Amino acid sequence: MTRKLAATAALMLGAALVGGCTDDDGGDGDGPVELTFWSWVPNIELAVDAWNAANPDIQVTVSEQAAGDDLVTLVITAAGADEAPDLVQVEYQALPTLVSNDVLADISEYASGVSDEFAEGLWQQVTLGTDAVYAIPQDSGPMMFYYRADIFEELSLTPPATWEEFAETARTVREERPESYLMTFSATDPGWFAGLSQQAGASWWNVSGDAWNVSINDPATLRVAEYWQGLVDQDLVDDQPMYTPEWNAALNDGTQIGWVSAVWGPGVLAGNAADTAGRWRMAPLPQWSEGEHVTGNWGGSSTGVTTDSEHVEAATEFAIWLNTSPEAIEILVREGGLYPAATSGQTGPALAEPPAFFSEQTDFYELASEIADTAAGFTWGPNVNVTYDAYRDAFGAAITDGTPFTDAVNQMHQTTVEDMQRQGFTVTG
Repeated sequence: MTRKLAATAALMLGAALVGGCTDDDGGDGDGPVELTFWSWVPNIELAVDAWNAANPDIQVTVSEQAAGDDLVTLVITAAGADEAPDLVQVEYQALPTLVSNDVLADISEYASGVSDEFAEGLWQQVTLGTDAVYAIPQDSGPMMFYYRADIFEELSLTPPATWEEFAETARTVREERPESYLMTFSATDPGWFAGLSQQAGASWWNVSGDAWNVSINDPATLRVAEYWQGLVDQDLVDDQPMYTPEWNAALNDGTQIGWVSAVWGPGVLAGNAADTAGRWRMAPLPQWSEGEHVTGNWGGSSTGVTTDSEHVEAATEFAIWLNTSPEAIEILVREGGLYPAATSGQTGPALAEPPAFFSEQTDFYELASEIADTAAGFTWGPNVNVTYDAYRDAFGAAITDGTPFTDAVNQMHQTTVEDMQRQGFTVTG
């Protein structure tokens, strides 16, 4: 049986992967257990140094790697040659890809009780909706709404509590300040759209017996698409991509006075709209029903243990320490710029002060912690990269041609299902 088929079968049955069932942490008695760790987090070696100083019997060597899809490709290639590191940093949406390629071990045997350290919705992303555990959450990207407080005051606006109010606010902005938009709909940011769909209750993938159920065009996602279609069609929001020179200029000059983003947004605003420091505020994401408290996630990563590791228990011990201990979390926050996944770290000393760009909002991280705890659960599939590419293609065409956003969602679904079938997955939905 190939590595991929073996992993897929194990996942479908909810069984432990082969690499997670045995361990050799005792070594040969001649020295410490030595672990290798691939990561892209800035200055993460400072946390590793702290671990090594306190744990002479388990020593970790960290190697800086590229992030995102580049690292996924690299670690799959290394695993194919039985040369993967013991530990690897993995974005949540990439976990199923690595599991289906038999790269990540099921570490549930050594991670009992750890789930209590994290919000339930976030923990679901490392279990793939099964009893297995494929990684320990490291950082998260709970979504929220950023807005220009000075312009909102000028227009007598308050942060919208519901998406209906959001549309009304967008209309007021266009009527009272015709040169401005509340924000833009971006056809180049699938992670943003996925997070909004999560908040609405979407469930794009889940494991059902021996098959993957795929429902990217579920009612929740279609609702999100129809909502933003209405805003775009009425010219209540812009339809230009984020992260372009034009978008940066719009944030700086007040052409765009709001942004639905994630907790890491202050860093982007500081880099792209430096002249507006102190003028922005953050509020919870608008809700689909009044009184609800739900958000989605945009971004975040975890620490996984590979099936090539001969020291799964020791590697899991390090991964848990790295992502739950106050010492490590403070280093990751202060030196790595991460927003911790562990709920205890979200109100720790490293986050006692607001981001410098939001110096006037002293409760920034207190509010962020409350929002993070409301993140909706979500299971990623084994070909998220294909789904994301399909989003860019389909929504890009919809913006250019004026075709329905719901057609774009249906195209995402069809492309995803066809790709999974080509790969040999059993797919329903």
